Amino acid sequence: MLIGVNPILGPELLFALRSMGHGDELAIVDGNYPAHSHSQNLLRADGLGLLAVLDAVLSVTPLDTDAQSPVLRTCNYYTPDVPDAIHRDIDATIHLRYPGLPIPTDNGSEIYDRIKQCHTIVATSEEALFANIVIRKGVVLPM
Repeated sequence: MLIGVNPILGPELLFALRSMGHGDELAIVDGNYPAHSHSQNLLRADGLGLLAVLDAVLSVTPLDTDAQSPVLRTCNYYTPDVPDAIHRDIDATIHLRYPGLPIPTDNGSEIYDRIKQCHTIVATSEEALFANIVIRKGVVLPM
């Protein structure tokens, strides 16, 4: 255990986050996502939901707010214009730290292609469908 570090952030995930540089991307995916076959670097977060992992990651990782899309999340394939409860919760989790940040969505090849290029994929046990997000790491400014 570490003081001030969410215990969800185990040594492998902390290592991955610390080894990422500005512009590198991390995907956090649901339990149905084909993470093993799409990953260059796969970390398992079995037993954890996407929101808990996302919140923990955002507690130590800055988003690249200079990028046009520092986040991209999936939407429901069948109703892309109507966010599911998980999508509203993802947006709310991000907006706690980044109020008003635009959160573009995709339900097809764009997000799959982007996830395949990510530095790391974190595979959760999230049961909600279409619950996947990519975040682009920003910089930590000097104090």
